[in-house]
Amino acid sequence: MFEQLKKLESRYNELEQLLSSPEVFSDREKSNKLAKELSEIKEPVSLYREYKKILKESESMEAMLKEKHDPEFLNLAKEELKGLKVKQREVEEKIKAALTEEDKDADRDIIVEIRQGTGGDEAGLFAADLYRMYTKYAARKGWTVEFMSAVTNESGGFKEVSFAVKGKAVYKRLKLESGVHRVQRVPTTEAQGRIHTSTATVAILVEPEEVDLIIQPADLRIDTYRSSGPGGQHMQKTDSAVRVTHLPTGVVVVCQDERSQLKNKKKAMRILRAKLLDAKKEAESKKLSQERKSQIGSGDRSEKIRTYNFPDRRITDHRINFTTHRLEDVLEGEFDEISDALIKAAKDGGVKYS
Repeated sequence: MFEQLKKLESRYNELEQLLSSPEVFSDREKSNKLAKELSEIKEPVSLYREYKKILKESESMEAMLKEKHDPEFLNLAKEELKGLKVKQREVEEKIKAALTEEDKDADRDIIVEIRQGTGGDEAGLFAADLYRMYTKYAARKGWTVEFMSAVTNESGGFKEVSFAVKGKAVYKRLKLESGVHRVQRVPTTEAQGRIHTSTATVAILVEPEEVDLIIQPADLRIDTYRSSGPGGQHMQKTDSAVRVTHLPTGVVVVCQDERSQLKNKKKAMRILRAKLLDAKKEAESKKLSQERKSQIGSGDRSEKIRTYNFPDRRITDHRINFTTHRLEDVLEGEFDEISDALIKAAKDGGVKYS
């Protein structure tokens, strides 16, 4: 931890020098980016400097206690040293909290993307159930939900659906939802009453701020075409649907739910930026393989994280061996029990996927 703090302090000093240079000051984009980085590491660096000051005072007091002094002075020095040790432990805990990503990004806005997995139309219906669960949970927490885009299947479920969520502790509460969600139940179309297993994938994407990610216009291909679905029902005669392709990565985003081409383009760009930032973070996290061992899985959407078993009214999170039999309540948005368990497990060191 202290090796990391030394590097942060060194970077902090470097950033201060860069931000005071005329070259950086005249470049608004670069200046904003460096100022943001400086702001992000200011708290742990300040706490580290406070810690070093307390440590120096403690060492000075310990040296003083080895010298000859009258008993009253020595008693006062011992009490002061005891207080310094308490302060030292308190600052250590604050440093640990300041270094966690959870504290830094807890209130970041997110975009949630849910896709049907294996299981055909039943998987799409399950994706719709998850969408309903998260939006009901958001309503309970007083968060703001903004519908972004959706593609429905023939049964009325979602092939995919995206929506933005804003509010206090949104990222903290939902960041560990990324992964494969599995449902075990009897589909409405099943005449024999057999239990089927279907899946849906959830992606929790941090919505980038302006300085997080810069996309060059030359890297984009933007196509427009006539909307299908609800747009067609309203006899839309304009090409309002938008498909945005990021050429360097091949990432494609489609938005067609707004009647305005401009609104669809803006939403598509927001989703694209979130996806590119997520890919960037994933690439960086793979370089930190040792750090991943202390997390609750990797958040990779190829990993099965949770099972929703309808016959037993049971939900099991496989990463932390957590089970609740309040399936109906959870699907109605009473999600804190699971969220609290995941946050606690993450804080305690987490449990890897089985």
